[in-house]
Amino acid sequence: MVLHAPQTVGVESSQEICENFLHFFIDKVLSVKAQISQSVLDPSTPVPSSAVFDRFEPVSLLCLQELVAHMKPSGSPYDALPPRFFKEVFLTIASVVQSIVNSSLSSGVVPVNLKHAVIQPLLKKPALDPDIIANYRPISKLPFISKILEKVVYKQLMSFLEEHGILEVFQSGFKALHSTESALLRVFNDVFLATDSGDCVIIVLLDLTAAFDTVDHNILISRLEQLVGVRSTALQWFRSYLAERTFSVKLGEFVSSVASLQCGVPQGSVLGPLLFSLYLLPLGSIFRKHGISFHCYADDSQIYFPLKKINGFSVDPLLRCLDEIRAWMALNFLHFNEQKTEVMVFGGTSETTIIDLGSLAQYVKPVITNLGVKMEANLKLESQVSAVVRSSFFHLRQLAKIKPILSKQLFETVIHAFVTSRLDYCNALYCGVSDASIRRLQVVQNAAARLLTGTKKSEHITPILILLHCKPVHFRIVF
Repeated sequence: MVLHAPQTVGVESSQEICENFLHFFIDKVLSVKAQISQSVLDPSTPVPSSAVFDRFEPVSLLCLQELVAHMKPSGSPYDALPPRFFKEVFLTIASVVQSIVNSSLSSGVVPVNLKHAVIQPLLKKPALDPDIIANYRPISKLPFISKILEKVVYKQLMSFLEEHGILEVFQSGFKALHSTESALLRVFNDVFLATDSGDCVIIVLLDLTAAFDTVDHNILISRLEQLVGVRSTALQWFRSYLAERTFSVKLGEFVSSVASLQCGVPQGSVLGPLLFSLYLLPLGSIFRKHGISFHCYADDSQIYFPLKKINGFSVDPLLRCLDEIRAWMALNFLHFNEQKTEVMVFGGTSETTIIDLGSLAQYVKPVITNLGVKMEANLKLESQVSAVVRSSFFHLRQLAKIKPILSKQLFETVIHAFVTSRLDYCNALYCGVSDASIRRLQVVQNAAARLLTGTKKSEHITPILILLHCKPVHFRIVF
């Protein structure tokens, strides 16, 4: 409570409340799908895969042991063994788990009892009214053994995708060696290059409403078969994986009735994010057709386009591309969240004030939030630095209240979790920002070090940072 940590649910648990949550989550998806106006023509031109992935290889006992050892111990409340205990005794039951996994892979059938998710509602933000159901997001908990099976499938499918170059190059979500920071670095770099050459750049940030929940299973299977090359037993396994999925809502000791999942990829699963990325594969062909640069992170899309004076700063190619993107999204049961659409124009001079943005003008904002980083038209990141400083000092004040009840080691861990992580998030973007901004971030780090060690403000901070093996902010950015 001291740290304002979000609670699982803020309403009194009861059977009725569980049912209300169940129907709310069902109705939300139905409502989103009802708002989608279907397009007739598919504007995308994806290239079918020439490679074939037709079966899964049986997993060895040694490989299974290594895989389970590196998995997070999270599972369903209905697991016969708690995931942490499951991992501890895995050597004893490994052969049984191996039999279950290999049987599923060879037969192309996923056991029904591995396809039930327990939903535990979580407040989206601590400050929201806990009595309003719309303020909650569904957190899915799946059986731990189902995650083991999915992890085996994930590794084999990912190996195939990487070997044949099937994944979208400009999709950074859920990929090794990719992150929000790598996605933002690429976009920032392109914007800097364009503005340095004298062009303006318009960026459009698009967000989808309940994107994972509205994925159409038939379209996804078609995508796997045609664009990925999944065939035979492997394709049958994915059909079985998506079919007959169910969920229920659990609050305390109360559980709702069971409902079926007719669409969507399972959130909280291992395969869900990868399947969603494959579902979006045709998008890239639309952007490339219109010569529009883009970079995606899961369901967040950054679309940007240089506006050249020689062309009268025309945004027509971008508008045509966005029209086709909307048509493709509708055709694939995906819905734009108009309230989260943000537009900004970088670079240029006073001439840029006469740019006709057309329908995009209503989304222009002085500061936009791109994957958690605040951006201004001058790219100085002053708003981002201010937000980091403000948030960090808020948490430092809260942490000071619990310092007396924690050991120094635990308190240092907490400071890293709540403060240092904020200073480090996408800090490669700070290269080139003003010294004044860096000093503001350094003040935060100094304050955190003083709180941890009990050092007075009158004492020099450098020896303290050296003692803590803590690089100053500037060096953390360079590193």
